[in-house]
Amino acid sequence: MKQGKITFLKTTIYVIGLVILCLCVFALPSLARYSAEMNPEYAYLQYPVLIGLYLTAIPFFFALYQVLKLLNYIENNHAFSELALHALNQVKHCAVIIIILYVIGMVFLGSQNALHPGIALIGFVILFSTIVIFFFAAVLQELLKNGLTIKLENEWTI
Repeated sequence: MKQGKITFLKTTIYVIGLVILCLCVFALPSLARYSAEMNPEYAYLQYPVLIGLYLTAIPFFFALYQVLKLLNYIENNHAFSELALHALNQVKHCAVIIIILYVIGMVFLGSQNALHPGIALIGFVILFSTIVIFFFAAVLQELLKNGLTIKLENEWTI
């Protein structure tokens, strides 16, 4: 039963990664080009926005990789280990980087009077989701630390 759940989660992570990769490769460049053509007064923002979005994709994919590692640790009965703790810590750091990059991007677009309400809404949804992931990883990390401490205490108990 556990194997099926982990396989489902791994498959979900791969699908999410593939969808975001396809968006980065195919949809974002054409969407940026279309936006620049439709709004020539903001055409100078085409490449800075694309670069910003691609910069946020780097920690996103790294976080997905760390989640896959964490699932492998759980699958191999190493859920309560320093390695799992480190993977969760990396996910937390990636979330912070994404939050910082999106806040910088939204402030930049706001300063250029280019923060359309639709773009702002999407940005806030991504920000809120990333903040939730950050706090969820932080809570799991604390639980894992406590579980690891209990495990080590039990190993020393005769």
